[in-house]
Amino acid sequence: MKRRQVLAGLAATVPALAAPALLPRQALAAGAAAPAGLEPMAAGPFAPNWDSLATYDTPEWFRNAKFGLWAHWGPQCEPEYGDWYARYMYVEGSNAYRFHVQKYGHPSKTGFKDVIRQWQAAEWNPDSLLALYRTAGARYFVALANHHDNFDLYDSRFQPNWNATRIGPRKDLIGGWARAARANGLRFGVSMHASHAWTWYEVAQGADKTGPYAGIPYDGVRTRADGKGAWWEGLDPQELYAQRHPLSRKWDGTPAHGVAQWNWGGGAALPSRQYIETFHNRVLDLIGKYDPDLIYFDDDDLPFWPVSDAGLRIAAHMYNRSIATRGGLDTVITGKMLQGQQRRSLVLDIERGQSAAIDPLPWQTCTCIGGWHYARGIYDRHGYKSAQTVVHMLVDIVSKNGNLLLSVPVRGNGTIDEQEQAIVEEIGRWMARYGEGIYDTRPWAVFGEGPGMAAAPLTAQGFNEGKGAPLTAADVRFTAKGDTVYAFVMGWPAGREITIAALGTASGHLEKPVARVEFVGAGQALAFTQAADGLRVTLPPAAPALPYAFALKVLV
Repeated sequence: MKRRQVLAGLAATVPALAAPALLPRQALAAGAAAPAGLEPMAAGPFAPNWDSLATYDTPEWFRNAKFGLWAHWGPQCEPEYGDWYARYMYVEGSNAYRFHVQKYGHPSKTGFKDVIRQWQAAEWNPDSLLALYRTAGARYFVALANHHDNFDLYDSRFQPNWNATRIGPRKDLIGGWARAARANGLRFGVSMHASHAWTWYEVAQGADKTGPYAGIPYDGVRTRADGKGAWWEGLDPQELYAQRHPLSRKWDGTPAHGVAQWNWGGGAALPSRQYIETFHNRVLDLIGKYDPDLIYFDDDDLPFWPVSDAGLRIAAHMYNRSIATRGGLDTVITGKMLQGQQRRSLVLDIERGQSAAIDPLPWQTCTCIGGWHYARGIYDRHGYKSAQTVVHMLVDIVSKNGNLLLSVPVRGNGTIDEQEQAIVEEIGRWMARYGEGIYDTRPWAVFGEGPGMAAAPLTAQGFNEGKGAPLTAADVRFTAKGDTVYAFVMGWPAGREITIAALGTASGHLEKPVARVEFVGAGQALAFTQAADGLRVTLPPAAPALPYAFALKVLV
């Protein structure tokens, strides 16, 4: 087979990155003494610059794992009202605002800090959930360590007051997830989103424009001095909200949070040095305490790039620490919208979307069967992705050298609902039969054939999910392992014979004739003929269970 030559040719097309923008101060050398107030960086071969980080090589465990599950779970799941609750509750007239006023009170009096206090996670059982996820076929698990709400879900030395051991559940959630993941043989990752709280929470500086509370500021402007006699007396809400700063530039009276501002351009209010370095220390503290195998950053490139080198320092520290403590580079950092050297330095994450072609470098899709934060409305209308949809995405992604990180929304109490459990269990049954063609594989000469080959263009961080033609029995996706090709047919055909053009002798993709074809999961040999125009295979007389995707094992 010619898979290696194909990937080598693709790799040569990855462009080099232009010289990076000037940083606010000189970047630290690897192992250099940190300035006062900064956590020390691990010494090693990686320096905090793109030239050095671009020598990174993705570890084999990640390339082999293919499928991870994610608990994107935090205090914004307590209301069970969906994504970005801690932001939209401060947007007058929004659905979340109206829900918040009715359930909790007006945000000038009862803000998100008060929602955090009510979040108890009373039924959280990480061991049970992780056992389910292992059975579902996940090889790694990722837990939310903080979101844009700036609340740390671990025993955080640098966010000591606004974390889950102090307020809300009063438990070290990341510690519990980490223990359960490792007890179930899963690699453990964390996702960190709090670099953006600086601009994301800006709506909490506002006030109603109409009605009985018009002009009364929301609690995003509160300070420690305002807490006398309140449950949060002695705590500073600004350590959570970080809103004692001018607002970002606005268009039509609405804060802009498009790609430019997300990447600290387009008139975004730039964060203070203290804010940046506190985030840096929070990440290094988390790495030291929980030793994650993977960190997912919800950032274009790395946190605070290009206005600070803090993200570069974090990446160099994590890679160097892995070499020092694990005997080799065994960890992964993901980032979004990566190009050139940045693409070589990290693993690309595509949010709610996927690549249109085989990528020479490993990558990941992150998506969710529902909303990122638990939404009771999605449950009520049976709006989750089906197991079939997830399986079709997984196979397509793996055929293109990617992994799928799938979030299963967790309720405020720490459980998943019965609809979600049924979907996860069905995915597990499919993986138990066909996982041989998923795990430990690499892309073949081509990723597939059929009418569903085209993919919609990516928009910003991704977001082309569901915009292409649905996959059917006429579509095939390929993976490879040694001299074995796995052909996934994305539906049970009407007749018993199928023809796969890419496996024909005229395709040029095979160096030897096909010797045997098996039905994966059954072990039975199937009748076949190989001709110039394709490989014709006679299928079993009856469709298997879960027939929406099945795999043929083609040995040459």
